[in-house]
Amino acid sequence: MSKPTQAAAVKLIFSVFAPAGNLINDAIRRLSDLYGRPDYVSAQIPFDDTAYYMPEMGPALVRRFVSMEGLIRPEHLPDIKLAANEIEGRTLLGSSRQVNIDPGYLSQAHLILATGKGYTHRPYLRDGIYADLTLIYQAKKFCSLPWTYPDYANEKLWTMLGAIRSRYLLQLKMRGDEQRAV
Repeated sequence: MSKPTQAAAVKLIFSVFAPAGNLINDAIRRLSDLYGRPDYVSAQIPFDDTAYYMPEMGPALVRRFVSMEGLIRPEHLPDIKLAANEIEGRTLLGSSRQVNIDPGYLSQAHLILATGKGYTHRPYLRDGIYADLTLIYQAKKFCSLPWTYPDYANEKLWTMLGAIRSRYLLQLKMRGDEQRAV
């Protein structure tokens, strides 16, 4: 019989995209008010791997990735997604969002994103929120899965996430929460 143990704390991350950098910066400030200081904010990059958001948000979207300094409990992810939805709702122009905020977390073994859309590989968490297993970490790198979003299935992003993961592992070690590294 297995003995239940509490999961290690995880590294909170956000993907924030919008038609303009000032909207992203405002969203990051709001997230910082809720979750503390970021310890990584990426450069602004084009969000052009999909046209899915174009009808709602327009063309020429830009994106930044953010990781937060403080670690979180993984079971808080639904609350964080609901708070991100609330921030998005404050940016509505008519019925269209001006900002998209996708929260998730890095653990030693994977990247999980929160979503409100269920699917075969997305287990239900609670309150209308599902967990999307987006990337796994094996053989000393992130690896995509058959369902990984195209913008997450790129090695440049994996390098950035690998650097965030290294910072996270150091935080675990300093806190004494270190489990066997994957």
